[in-house]
Amino acid sequence: MGDFDAIGDAVTGGMLARAVEPAAGEADAGHTHEKACLNCGTALVGPYCAVCGQKAHIHRSVRAFFQDFLASLFNFEGKIWRTLPMLAWHPGDITRRYIAGERARFISPVALYIFTVFAMFAVLNFTGALGGGSTKNFKEGLKTEIAETQASLAKLEVRRKADLAAGKDVADLDRKIAKRKEDIAESEMALTTNVTNVKLDPDTPSWVRPFVQNVQNNPQLASMRIQDAASKYSWLLIPISVPFMWLLFPLRRRFNTYDHAVFVTYSLSFMMMLVIAGGILVELGMSTLASLLFFVPPFHMYRHLKESYQLGKFSAIMRTMALMTFCFIAAGLFIGAAVAIGAVG
Repeated sequence: MGDFDAIGDAVTGGMLARAVEPAAGEADAGHTHEKACLNCGTALVGPYCAVCGQKAHIHRSVRAFFQDFLASLFNFEGKIWRTLPMLAWHPGDITRRYIAGERARFISPVALYIFTVFAMFAVLNFTGALGGGSTKNFKEGLKTEIAETQASLAKLEVRRKADLAAGKDVADLDRKIAKRKEDIAESEMALTTNVTNVKLDPDTPSWVRPFVQNVQNNPQLASMRIQDAASKYSWLLIPISVPFMWLLFPLRRRFNTYDHAVFVTYSLSFMMMLVIAGGILVELGMSTLASLLFFVPPFHMYRHLKESYQLGKFSAIMRTMALMTFCFIAAGLFIGAAVAIGAVG
């Protein structure tokens, strides 16, 4: 698994470096004091190298360092406020404009994707959304549930005693009391059972056994490894998803792999932003409002497809339905890969 981790680190690091590195000609203007580029040695004819795009004159001072930092910061901030509104309301417009070559005004899909992946995992970890599945929290939840059910049972028994003394029919109360006792018994059984102590069938495939054993030995560590793998290999969602876009447009050769990759990357970035928004709303106690975000993806997919590929309403609706199915399949493949890599690793 060390080789897989190295590959994941290398690819993620390479994507991040390429995403945050400013494109040629986008830095602030410098003054030409050199006759040849200090980076590649090409003869200079202006403030930037015509080959590699580096500024002709490199300032070597702390002041210049912070000037570059602030310039990069505000450049990213300016781009993000132009990119996010369009991605939310006119996703197809920004996709088509980026594919057509209009890129200086917007954040690239790869840079936005990496930013949203890191932000999503940061928010989910901060809110505790990724830590709610541990055995400790599970048992604490069962204890709380048992206590609440016992309190409800006590009230029902007091009510039954009063109704019985008054000569009222208590058959309905008897059924409720029996149900409460049954719920308590089931919860107590689950509380005393080691949910991770799973006996493997002799016919269980050999590649499954290490995963089950790791979960049994340390479920919390296995969960952390799966989360780490999901973050590290998040870029896999793009190549997993692109083939499904081919299936949506099998006869339209004017849409190539690059077009689909841009579409998928911008779409995934937006969906992760929804997860971030949902996590924040839940943390603020607005779970009902957060649940409404589940209705956003189909509408956004419809608009994104319709604008990006210039489809009619019926064609966009049919492809949206197919795309939603493909999304579940792609998500399942990715989660399966993350579980396999993280749990075994």
